[in-house]
Amino acid sequence: MDGKQIQETAIRVAQAQPLAELCYPFGPEYEVFKVRGKMFALMAQVRGERIVNLKCDPENSLLQRAIYDSIHAAYHMNKRHWISIYAGEQISEGLVQQLVEESYDLVVAGLPKKQRPMVKRET
Repeated sequence: MDGKQIQETAIRVAQAQPLAELCYPFGPEYEVFKVRGKMFALMAQVRGERIVNLKCDPENSLLQRAIYDSIHAAYHMNKRHWISIYAGEQISEGLVQQLVEESYDLVVAGLPKKQRPMVKRET
């Protein structure tokens, strides 16, 4: 997938998450998705390349980076807890969907129980 396709997929999946909101806290060039005020996805351009930053479990982050050449420690974010997805042949729509949902789920799990939205996924 190219960077535009990755971002379009990530935006579509992020928008479908319960209580997800799109905002621009870092300016109009950075699309940020939050749930209950906590960021779970960021779309940006780095040196002309479109990327998606997602929260990721540290062990899963290492695994994703080992498997996929186009997944790196996150640009301009905590390198242990965030990944960046760049354009690449190995990146599929299903992978992007999975990683966005996992990012959202990680953030929701960190919220107080009373603030957590109900999340039901089809398997």
